[in-house]
Amino acid sequence: MSTTQTKTISELFASSVQKYRDLPALGFVDQAPLKYGSLDELTRRLALGLRTLGVQPGDKVGLLSENMPNWGAAYLAIVRMGAVVVPILPDFSSPEVANILSHADARTAFVSEKQAPKVKSIEDVQFISLDSFELDGISILGETNESADVAVSDDELAAIIYTSGTTGSSKGVMLTHGNIVSNVKASLPLAEILPGETMLSLLPLSHSYECTLGFLVPLAAGACVYYLSKPPSPSVLMPALASVRPHVMLSVPLFIEKIFRNSVLPKLKAKAILRILYGIRPIQRLLHKAAGRKVYAMFGGRLHFFGVGGAALAPDVERFLRDAGFPYAIGYGLTETSPLVAGTGPKYTTFHAIGPVVEGVTVRLDNQYGGKGEGEVQVKGPNVMRGYYKDEKRTSEVFTEDGWFRTGDIGHFTNKGVLSIRGRIKNMILGASGENIYPEEIEAIINEKPYVEESLVLQKGGQLVAMVYLNYEALLDHVASMYSNIKDWHAEVQQTVKDNITDSADYVNKGIERFRADVDSYASELRQRINEELNAFSRLADVVLRYEPFQKTPTMKIKRYLYSV
Repeated sequence: MSTTQTKTISELFASSVQKYRDLPALGFVDQAPLKYGSLDELTRRLALGLRTLGVQPGDKVGLLSENMPNWGAAYLAIVRMGAVVVPILPDFSSPEVANILSHADARTAFVSEKQAPKVKSIEDVQFISLDSFELDGISILGETNESADVAVSDDELAAIIYTSGTTGSSKGVMLTHGNIVSNVKASLPLAEILPGETMLSLLPLSHSYECTLGFLVPLAAGACVYYLSKPPSPSVLMPALASVRPHVMLSVPLFIEKIFRNSVLPKLKAKAILRILYGIRPIQRLLHKAAGRKVYAMFGGRLHFFGVGGAALAPDVERFLRDAGFPYAIGYGLTETSPLVAGTGPKYTTFHAIGPVVEGVTVRLDNQYGGKGEGEVQVKGPNVMRGYYKDEKRTSEVFTEDGWFRTGDIGHFTNKGVLSIRGRIKNMILGASGENIYPEEIEAIINEKPYVEESLVLQKGGQLVAMVYLNYEALLDHVASMYSNIKDWHAEVQQTVKDNITDSADYVNKGIERFRADVDSYASELRQRINEELNAFSRLADVVLRYEPFQKTPTMKIKRYLYSV
């Protein structure tokens, strides 16, 4: 069966096994990966084991783990026996895990050793070790040669994915086999992945973005996905990139933004003459191109698709990627849409926009919430979820009377049919004269400024206020260079700030006082510089500094509901 004829996840995987049996499929970095044929046999035996444990078609099976090859094996085993997989984000707390398993009616779950402490107090659920596929020390792998496959239709439930959004309210998104497979098929032409190519996975598999686009899409294409055995710190990531030399990667904006702002930009502005030249656009392009070659080499030198999604990409970072010829592509979607709604390949990106709506999906704009030419993005297509599990009220709220899914995002189409997103309806602030203000647009301007790591724009008493988290280490380096006459200022003050010591030597105290004064001065200067780029109704009344990062979702969006001014 060809990929185009498949209707279920099991059929999709079976098609790949038939074509790519001897190619590598899933593995840890620097370990021998499972081949498609071996993965097929493992999932068959796992599915038989689940059946022996009493799992029936339609039953819900939890999957709680960090990324690993066995995660994919368990996922495929669950769906091939007709059960419903319930992926659980490893960032969820013990009470959240318990609530999800209870709400989903899951009586069986796979759990990794690292996540096992979260489920110790949970009763009435049989937990299988994802590391060893054992239950109470006994392997669950089936020993017979019988088939484990259960025929299901494309409109049967495949997964319930519990979101971890910016609203703080988790919902169980019901996705059918048809939802997911249609999105895999629509995504394949964009990435142009070839059999035998490699992908390095960084995002959580329990999120729809990585599960569909970073797991099922490469498997459908015959590629091999590699996973990190540790969190992706620079000391772990750099050797992994050198080892895997990926052809394909998926990321969130924050990942590439940090590379640009913390590694690329400081070198481009290291000297006064460079800072002057960098302000001249034609020269800036040349500098970006030269720096981009080094970044491309850092990624292994074979990358042809670097997908960015989950949040908006900062304009200055996208400008760098375009100038550098870096093979980036933007995608837009939601868990409820399996997830991709719009996107394009690296050759066809449009600056500060996303891309055309993917094949088979239709988008309309409801201008009730937007200005001229823009409106709420509403979606219809085979990728749109069935609804929220056991929550008819919320389900009815996100669908229009004529059956369109309401994304809650405001967008517009360019004259070339490219979708662009302005912001979330729920984040939109109404100005004093009725203007629609999108805080995400202001935040993008703030985040371009020197030493700014991230920001959040809120309304207080009818005025706009920005909460800003700075790169204090970089700012400290800058301030220290201004006070070189103070003995060992940089080293001493850096240690003082880290240890929160208040009774250090006088010269250190002087350094700290000066540093704090400079930070306060910078905050005031920052507000003025930002307001110069904003419309009168969007200007900031104040900039409030934060001294620790904002809490974020798995796709690195700030959890806005946690913050107020």
